[in-house]
Amino acid sequence: MSSLAQPLAQSAVQSAVQSVDWLAIAPPTLAAVVALAVLVADLFLADARKPVLGWVSVAGLAAAALLLLPLLDGDRRTFCLTGDAGVCSYTVDHFTLVVQFLVLAGALVAALLSVTTLKDADKGLPEGEYWFLLLSSAAGAALLPASRDLATLVVALEVASLPAFALVGIRHGDRKSSEAALKFFLSSVTATAVSLMGISFVYASTGTLYLTQVADRIQRVDGQLYTLAQTGVVLTLVGFAFKTAAVPFHFWVPDTYVGAPLPIAAYLSVVGKAVGFSGLILVTVVAFPTYAHVWGPAVAALAALTMTVGNVGALRQQATRAYSAVRLLAWSSVGQAGYLLVPIAAAAYSDDARKSVGSTLAYALMYAAVNLGAFAVAALVGRNRALNRVTDYRGLYASNPVAALLLAFFLLCLAGLPPGVIGLFAKVTVFSAAVDAGMGWLAVVMAVNVVIALFYYLRWTTLLFRAPEGQPEKHRVPTPLTAAIALTGVLGIALSGAPQLVLRFADTGLF
Repeated sequence: MSSLAQPLAQSAVQSAVQSVDWLAIAPPTLAAVVALAVLVADLFLADARKPVLGWVSVAGLAAAALLLLPLLDGDRRTFCLTGDAGVCSYTVDHFTLVVQFLVLAGALVAALLSVTTLKDADKGLPEGEYWFLLLSSAAGAALLPASRDLATLVVALEVASLPAFALVGIRHGDRKSSEAALKFFLSSVTATAVSLMGISFVYASTGTLYLTQVADRIQRVDGQLYTLAQTGVVLTLVGFAFKTAAVPFHFWVPDTYVGAPLPIAAYLSVVGKAVGFSGLILVTVVAFPTYAHVWGPAVAALAALTMTVGNVGALRQQATRAYSAVRLLAWSSVGQAGYLLVPIAAAAYSDDARKSVGSTLAYALMYAAVNLGAFAVAALVGRNRALNRVTDYRGLYASNPVAALLLAFFLLCLAGLPPGVIGLFAKVTVFSAAVDAGMGWLAVVMAVNVVIALFYYLRWTTLLFRAPEGQPEKHRVPTPLTAAIALTGVLGIALSGAPQLVLRFADTGLF
């Protein structure tokens, strides 16, 4: 090689080498590393010592959440295009940190619930596989909000989803669990296939997968490719609409929540939604802002349908004599997803779309804390009542006053009534986002649905304080379950005392 060609070749090789910001990718990376460590350790540990895997997983998730603190100093980017440091596949900004905190904290509470569930399991669940799948899903969920190209976005979505299928059906020989996992898997795979087709159309129209480049190029697509690009936008949204449990992609939710182990139902209700909503925000507000006239009305219609179908579905559960508390929470989560969609729809009609979606994250943080708390109390009652019916909660105050008061507080937050101040303020913030965007009709639909939801939330709440049938049962609360209930209770009460901690996102925006 000539003396001139050698330096040029070395320069070309160096330009192709990516510099990795290891601190930026540390939270999802640590979760993935702990997942592999738990899987390997499971091969060598005796059955009597396998509970230690749960505590290692809890510690790993807590450490991953703590690694968010060094990232608060400013935006970070890595895996960027050579010669263009502004176009990157992985970005840590305000939005990323908020969603990663929600994901890792939600996974941590689910892990605390799982420690008790695995210990109490009659047939015994495979602990090593369980923790590996939970941590792997959490790693994918934490990766997704930082993804800034469509390929990484889909990979993160599937890494978060595929382990969840196995977790739903992890009870060997349980017919309900297997049916729930199959329904979840088939519907999710179909939605992913449709979304991938949409991404391929977007790529064919723009020649790039990076979100910022897509936003720039898609507005200059010529007439021959306009229809292809428009179709790609719609199909891409389908996959993320499924993850949010938006109607008509909600049909898997009730059976999946009931068939899955209760901690996994809690995990899907919060972390699964965080994955869907963060992906939906990225593709609408960041990648397709010029197609707001396409996705804006679609998301608004989805919001109205989702909150109505979810709340009516929960209301219909009242007609069943022995309806399940978990099924009621499942329908409630569908209704709550409709409220979460409202600010995203409003972003299409707002002058500052990126600021509007701050209301979604403010509401999501409130919902995550109180919904996980409700599931934690449900796990407590379910230890003595396998069917976990709402009627099983009658007289809970007589046997466990603290748990009853906290569950009442969580339900009132979800209903938007005092003393659940954070729930009330979060709903007002979402309502204001719709009004400010000129979507008065959607605000009216939301107000009607809030009234509908009051009936089943208040009915469950009053049941807690009624006289019990027979002698009240004393509920022994294991330490991990106590920690989960206390953590969500303290967080919910703290947010009600200082709602500005999350509501400021609605004023300052997230990007």
